[in-house]
Amino acid sequence: MTTLTISYHGLSCFSISAKTGNDIVNIVCDPYDLKSSGLKLPKILEADILAISSNKPMHNNVGSVTKPGIIVDEPGEYEKMGVFVYGIPTDGSIIFRFEFEDLVLVHLGDLTHTLTSDEFAKLENVDILLLPVGGGDTIDYRKAVEIANQLEPRIIIPMHYKMPSLTLELDDIGKFLKEYGAKKEDMLKLKVASKDLPQEDTRVIVLEKS
Repeated sequence: MTTLTISYHGLSCFSISAKTGNDIVNIVCDPYDLKSSGLKLPKILEADILAISSNKPMHNNVGSVTKPGIIVDEPGEYEKMGVFVYGIPTDGSIIFRFEFEDLVLVHLGDLTHTLTSDEFAKLENVDILLLPVGGGDTIDYRKAVEIANQLEPRIIIPMHYKMPSLTLELDDIGKFLKEYGAKKEDMLKLKVASKDLPQEDTRVIVLEKS
């Protein structure tokens, strides 16, 4: 059984620690730079897998990550320490599907449109969805709701929305929550295993920036 610990750093940047048995795999997605965002990353980011969805500065600050094992910045199939990564191309960006022993997590990257039929076919059976909701260069809250209803994940973690110190003009997360009709759960970080997944209603978990 895999246990994921997910921390959010703002914009579309996450740290994900996957523990299976005695093995721990660390993943970082989309580290940004201070100049383009106004936000600061943690001083130490370690990754066995570094996933970069776009070549924009707010997604590809590779230098902020300590000695990544592999860098996934192109579409394709990858494997590291038992974690399978599928990079799915979209317009100028990459969607990442991470398959663990008994969990599937999808990071939608810098997605700018609702899902095509081909993209949807590659994203079925998602357990945890990292979903942009704030507009700007990516989808807004209305399209985010469409995608959430289409994929029906067990857990949604919103990303890429307005927060203190951010210099980008993005929507507040409240617009998505109201449109989706969800009751949010606030957490510092999410620790979850497959046995913890809801069987009926989708949980929306808002992670505090760490």
